[in-house]
Parts: sequence; structure tokens; C-alpha cells
Amino acid sequence: MKKIILLAAAVLALATGASAQEAVKINKKNLVIKEWNTDSKSNHRVLDHQTTYNADGKKIEEIEYNSSGQKWRKRYEYGADGKVSRELVYDDRNKLQGVKKFEYNEFGRKKTQYTYDAKGKLKTIKVFEYISEDA
Repeated sequence: MKKIILLAAAVLALATGASAQEAVKINKKNLVIKEWNTDSKSNHRVLDHQTTYNADGKKIEEIEYNSSGQKWRKRYEYGADGKVSRELVYDDRNKLQGVKKFEYNEFGRKKTQYTYDAKGKLKTIKVFEYISEDA
């Protein structure tokens, strides 16, 4: 299993440009991919983005960085159907800012997205409509 994950990480790194992304941590559970920016003048690398996948290959966390550190963090939770059921958004201090909950239609596509603030108050409801047009 570890060899498969290593191979997948290597393929991902090659496909996206090895200098831009680097698979840095592989353990029994997760794959962490870090994306770096390099200043062309100083040749100094700065962490830009980090994505963590679980053993099933599902994205469980994303972190966006700037020169000061973490800008935001998102955690993903999955339902029994394997689809994202909740997305939790945190600020630069890891304080919960909001939660998105998702419902899916019979074809596995997003049907409804509910957005809540940090206190659990419903802020928005987004409905997804899928229209197939003949050419």
C-alpha cells in the first residue's frame, strides 16, 4: 500500500510540476502534499498551500498560507456514501468561521449547499440545477 501511495504521489508531482508540489509526508493514514513558491531573486522557498488526503484518497484538509503564515484552513467530512457531507472553514488562528453542509441527488451530484456561520446560524442556501442541452 505504501508503495502505491508513493507511486501516486510521484505521478502527481510529475503531472503538476515537481518544483511546484512536493509529497512530503506519507504514513499509514495520510498523504500530505505541500506546494511551494520560490522567490526568483532570493531563491527562498515559501509554503503556499498544503493538502492532506486520507488512506482512501479523499481530501480531508486544505491549508492556504501567505508570507505571515496560515491564511485559512478547511476540513472535509464524508458521509456513508463517500461524498463530502461537511466543509469546516477556519481562519488564520484556527477559529471556526463557518460550516457548509451538502445534500446530493440520486445521481451523486450536489443538490443543496447550506452555509452556516460559526455559531450555527443558517446564512445561505444554494441549490444546484443540472440541465442537459442537446447540441
